[in-house]
Amino acid sequence: MKNRLKLLRVERGWTQEQMGQALGVSRQAVIALETERHDPSLDLAYRIAAVFKRPVEEIFENPHAG
Repeated sequence: MKNRLKLLRVERGWTQEQMGQALGVSRQAVIALETERHDPSLDLAYRIAAVFKRPVEEIFENPHAG
């Protein structure tokens, strides 16, 4: 799923490790999300939205939107 995670992380000045700590996931999980090798669970998507204070739709592209 396309996302803006790396851009948002860099805007905050965070390393992948710091972002992982903020989200309660590993650095490897952050890498997988940023490189779009892994889609987040709904719970994780909402945690990401809360950390960055943005709607989920602003972070993740809906592949079903036409």
